[in-house]
Amino acid sequence: MSGLHNYSNLKFRAKLGEYDEEGLDNVCSTKTPQESSLSYREKSIVDNLNADQDATTKIQYLTLEDALSLPLEKHKVLDNYMDQQEDDPVLRKYLVVGVHWVSLITEHLLSHPFIVLRRQCQVYNASKSYHLHPLGLLPSIVHLHRRQGMGTLWKGVGSCLLVHGMTLAIDDVISKFSTGSKEMDSRTPWKRFGQHVALKCMSIALVAPFHAALLVETVQSGIASEKSGLFDVFREGSLRLFHWSSHKGGRMLPAWALIGPSVSFGITKYLFNLVIHGVSSRIMRRRMTLALDKPGRKTGNNALEHQNAEIYASLIATLTTEVIFFPFETILHRLQLQGTRTIIDNLDTGCAVVPILTNYQGFTDCYRTTIMTEGACGLYKGFGAVILQFAAHVAVIKLAKWTVNQITAATSKRSAPRIVQYCSIGDGIDNIPEPVSSSISGPD
Repeated sequence: MSGLHNYSNLKFRAKLGEYDEEGLDNVCSTKTPQESSLSYREKSIVDNLNADQDATTKIQYLTLEDALSLPLEKHKVLDNYMDQQEDDPVLRKYLVVGVHWVSLITEHLLSHPFIVLRRQCQVYNASKSYHLHPLGLLPSIVHLHRRQGMGTLWKGVGSCLLVHGMTLAIDDVISKFSTGSKEMDSRTPWKRFGQHVALKCMSIALVAPFHAALLVETVQSGIASEKSGLFDVFREGSLRLFHWSSHKGGRMLPAWALIGPSVSFGITKYLFNLVIHGVSSRIMRRRMTLALDKPGRKTGNNALEHQNAEIYASLIATLTTEVIFFPFETILHRLQLQGTRTIIDNLDTGCAVVPILTNYQGFTDCYRTTIMTEGACGLYKGFGAVILQFAAHVAVIKLAKWTVNQITAATSKRSAPRIVQYCSIGDGIDNIPEPVSSSISGPD
């Protein structure tokens, strides 16, 4: 308590006029060698907060007298630094991984019922209800669940995951036996970019017949069709892959007639998604940088914030791509389903089944026929399911973010309290608040 006693005497003598302002500064600056060493160490800690990895350990052994002798601004800087060190890096690492997995599960699993609804609406060319908004789909969903159970919208989910894994495996195999690269970024040279596009085109061409077989599984009615096995998608996809000629009297298009539209649609959609994702990611990172630069904002490990920005950028890119390419997807799905004698649920009522009977000659003929018989809105049949899909996706991300914030707040409350009230040289000794508890400990 000798520091407090000296401080009181100095304040009392200053009030009596024994020292002018300059003399008071000289007296305040007069310290023992030990005190000067402490002051130098404190200054080094403040000036090198990001460089000194042992700053936290040193700050913990400051005495109460040393803490009170620091200026008010330095107290706040030290507190900000201590707040940054409270975040558990291991916990934040698990939170980042958890948010990433939640996004993947939502994108590839929880979105499947809405994809089933969308595809059933797209391929039914004779439907009276276009389901352009979500409200029109709700009665049909209720009727389907009553008649066929909760699993009616989850048909083909196993095959969907298998085809997705097959696509990744084909990309990997082609990249190993060619000069193409599976991944690219904004710094990729044009030559490697061209090789990457060629790799994607080959992959889409090989997987196109399996996507056609997968489409049949996801749209066929569960009560009017045989239940498909887990690996039936590979058998049906292989048959369509080697089906290069049209059967006499049959309406199924050969593989060569489907691969061209599939590759054109797939690579254009992929490149457009890359562009939108890059622009969205730059905007999100810029906004995050401006938010982190605000005074009083923590500047510790921001991996979780970067992960959230990347998830939202991906969501924006996916939503924009789906909206723009929805009409082309409708035409492609109708061509893939033609001639398969598939029976689907009638989503006009949700209480009946109907066969798909079409006779398109190609992509252009399908487009013209759809515009003539169904109008331009016929290309957007089932768009209400897309709205439901992304509304559910955003809700899951918001819930995950809220959960992460609650976990972070709970772990922050368990940290040891510190001195949060400060005093400056202008305050009297009687106005110095007594800390209730402090992590800055020292001898009495």
